[in-house]
Amino acid sequence: MTDTRATATSLRPLDLGFMPLLDAAPLLAASHLGLDRRHGLQLRLHRQPSWATLRDRLLTGELDAAQAMSAMVLGVQAGIGGPQADLAILLGLNRNGQAIALASALADGLAQGCPLPELLRALPRRPVFAQTFPTGTHALWLYYWLAAQGVDPLRDIEAVTLPPSRMPQALAAGELDGFCAGEPWGAEAENLGAGRRVVASGQLWPGHPEKVLATRRSFAALEPEVSVALTAAVLEACRWLDADPDHRRQAAQWLAADDAIDVPAQRLLAGLLPVGEPGQLLQFHAGGQANFPWISDGRWILGQFRRWGWLPPVDGDDAWLADVFRTGSYREAAAMLGVPVPDEHSRPGAPTPS
Repeated sequence: MTDTRATATSLRPLDLGFMPLLDAAPLLAASHLGLDRRHGLQLRLHRQPSWATLRDRLLTGELDAAQAMSAMVLGVQAGIGGPQADLAILLGLNRNGQAIALASALADGLAQGCPLPELLRALPRRPVFAQTFPTGTHALWLYYWLAAQGVDPLRDIEAVTLPPSRMPQALAAGELDGFCAGEPWGAEAENLGAGRRVVASGQLWPGHPEKVLATRRSFAALEPEVSVALTAAVLEACRWLDADPDHRRQAAQWLAADDAIDVPAQRLLAGLLPVGEPGQLLQFHAGGQANFPWISDGRWILGQFRRWGWLPPVDGDDAWLADVFRTGSYREAAAMLGVPVPDEHSRPGAPTPS
């Protein structure tokens, strides 16, 4: 591995935004372990109150880069439901690790074999489900799952947008009937006795794309060396997180801080050290498979946008997807660390509409 260690006076400061979620762990690890300084950077991390705020601060330049939902990046790029801007995905931060939670009565009925449409029709009002951003991955997992249950997410429910940390309390207060969010918030709903997780996102698509490290396209183009250094620092952190369960236990301590997730570390460990099918669990590295910016993931996301009528049919997606998914800078950073990279930009395994 090339050592790009630098003195404090020569470090390039970068402001990075993140949300209070388990999959912010790579950014915290890169900073706490000094991996940023090894690559000539000084990462200044800033917790954000919502995905919309994070997006806005990234677009205005207040943030140099940010944890972002992969689908959110493509929604901004396509100009769906908000300002259009040219963004770039440097690498994936994780796969899996999200959950859909239902209010307890609905979860009980589903467990007893009652069809979800029947359960929802019995409610005294129109069902309300929350996602975290209108074109984010949580909206896609929620809509995909609802459709598979026979519920039309565009007609049979009211979909609202909430910050993930507010969802458990809203479920407990009866304001929501269900939500989809990244952990630990599904687990927190269970801790409150407000509801239960009924499906993990990794069950819908084992190894699905989730959070990415995103930046403005202009930043990636005008400062390619800094972009590669940032990619390398965070990629090294992802590898560290998957190398040893004790590393995730340490990450739980960092994530528990009041300026991160502000949830006791012991409660975070259930999501960081889950039990189940390996391909469905939270992965930060997976030998680099979780980090490579797969263009085929972008094709699937755009297909879902079109499924729900958010984007018109058009040919030639790959041309602009190649500008968003920065495979070249990723390959350069991976070579610095000895992380294997695939020959192709596509991978199998994406689910088909139900």
